[in-house]
Amino acid sequence: MPRIPETYINDLLKQVNIVDIISQYVSLSRKGKDYLGLCPFHQEKTPSFTVSPEKQFFKCFGCGKGGNVFSFLMYQDNLSFPEAVVELAKMTGFNLPESVAGTRELRPELKIQDLACKFYQQVLTATKAGEDGRQYAKDRELDGELLDHFRIGFAPNNDRVLYTYLTGQGFSDEQLKNSGLFVETKNGELYDRFRNRLMFPLGDENGHVIAFSGRRITDDKTEAKYVNSPETPLFKKSKNLFHLNEAKRAVKTEEHLILYEGYMDVIAAYKAGVKSGIASMGTSLTKEQVWIIKRITKNVIVNYDGDSAGIHAAQRASEMFSDDVNLGIVLLPNGQDPDEYIKANGAQAYLDALHGALTTTDFALRQLAKQYNLNNDREKLLYSNEAIKIIAAVSSSIEQELYIDRLQKQLNVSKESLKSTLAKERRRLQTAKRRQNSVPTYEAPIPEVEQAVSFHNDKLQDRLLYLFIHEPEARDYLLENSFEFTTGEYQELATAWLDYINKAENPSVNEFINFISDELQSIIVNIELSNHPDTFTFDEINNQIRAIDLRKFDQAIKEQKEQLDLAKAANDAEGIFNSTKNILRLKKEIEKYQKED
Repeated sequence: MPRIPETYINDLLKQVNIVDIISQYVSLSRKGKDYLGLCPFHQEKTPSFTVSPEKQFFKCFGCGKGGNVFSFLMYQDNLSFPEAVVELAKMTGFNLPESVAGTRELRPELKIQDLACKFYQQVLTATKAGEDGRQYAKDRELDGELLDHFRIGFAPNNDRVLYTYLTGQGFSDEQLKNSGLFVETKNGELYDRFRNRLMFPLGDENGHVIAFSGRRITDDKTEAKYVNSPETPLFKKSKNLFHLNEAKRAVKTEEHLILYEGYMDVIAAYKAGVKSGIASMGTSLTKEQVWIIKRITKNVIVNYDGDSAGIHAAQRASEMFSDDVNLGIVLLPNGQDPDEYIKANGAQAYLDALHGALTTTDFALRQLAKQYNLNNDREKLLYSNEAIKIIAAVSSSIEQELYIDRLQKQLNVSKESLKSTLAKERRRLQTAKRRQNSVPTYEAPIPEVEQAVSFHNDKLQDRLLYLFIHEPEARDYLLENSFEFTTGEYQELATAWLDYINKAENPSVNEFINFISDELQSIIVNIELSNHPDTFTFDEINNQIRAIDLRKFDQAIKEQKEQLDLAKAANDAEGIFNSTKNILRLKKEIEKYQKED
């Protein structure tokens, strides 16, 4: 990729608010002047990911990653710095320099998937081989707009047509073998995995095609209804969600994500005006997918099929989302899925159904009631006891009151008796919780990505480095007094900053971190987010330097004491003498240093 001018990078940074970009990936809540959310780079239960609109930096105090908006995109999308600049320009509509525009190249493994997607689209829309696919799409009411938006295509009934096309584009058998698009025979030959199927491309969170799902277009039930790409280095079923790239952008306007069972449900909902639909990719909902959803928004609606399997899946989903998620559940009548309901009742009726989503408690109580004959006193009593257990688990007293009122009307018993039973159940739960908390338990750690840094900031050197970067007078004073930072990373940063300001027309910390390593970025971001005052005095600087020097003496004494202990353990008389002498010498030097002050 051609070199991107620094002036362009600076102008782009000035046009962008880091909160607007990161909020497309992470659900952020304002806390004071900063924003807080769940880190997208490692799994965590308590938010430790901070975004500063004032400084235009992000920092996770859990895994250590931090930086500016370019750093975020590099971590999030596995991009190089130039690729992150291009991606940000694309996201914000900022025109790229002519020397750069149109030169962006996908990685080979992504390019294979992208070319396959375009190939399938071309077959569907513009070839005789795609006639059956076009007819099937028409029968399913998939118009041109939907086909184009979801990049739906068709795999012709030919076992090597895609292979021939991609080898003609210069890809090797080894590259194609790892794509998941082909089946390998015993003698090593590759054949197209998908044939005579409507093709749904599956994208990652950034919109890159990473796999496919092929839907049969015939009534031949000897064939699987759907054939999906196998897992590859690009595609992990448990960690991806269909339509997530588009849906997460719609969260800003629709204010929630809607979880569906299948691709056609997402597409039908999209046609009805719902842009925030997502679906798991041929698997039951996974913990990884729940984490991804919670990271983006705390408002989630589950709209699975209305049959028994869909209801069971909705129950499981409601258990997987924690209490900090505002979860709604939509149950469509007559066992219908969203596609069937919309076709039968229209888009507005479906939107009304979404607005009437049940709370998880209401959903649980309704499903519980179906298990009992409420005209029978014995079963009515059993239902009442189980319903009280569900209501007792609700933390809000207002919600408890609401459900007790409903239960009283449903059972035609006194409200006081229900409240008395509820109070007993609440006491039982509290006792059980106290007992559980008093017993030590082992909780397996949540797997996390490798931490970006293992470096711990030094508050003394933080302050001096902040002044070195932001206050020219302080920097000149430190240089005139031949001050050097005692830690290699800090000195490296000071040297890099001097080199940077000698070359940059308009130096800024936000631009500076584009030229330093991840570890050094983390130090800078920590310093920038620590709210150092810009005002200073030379006495303050001298005190900081003196404290650092005294700390060096303390460290030297500590090391000599360790040597002394080793010498004593070995009965080394000479070692004991030398270490003791050195300790005394260092203490005298400290006394002399303090008197000079």
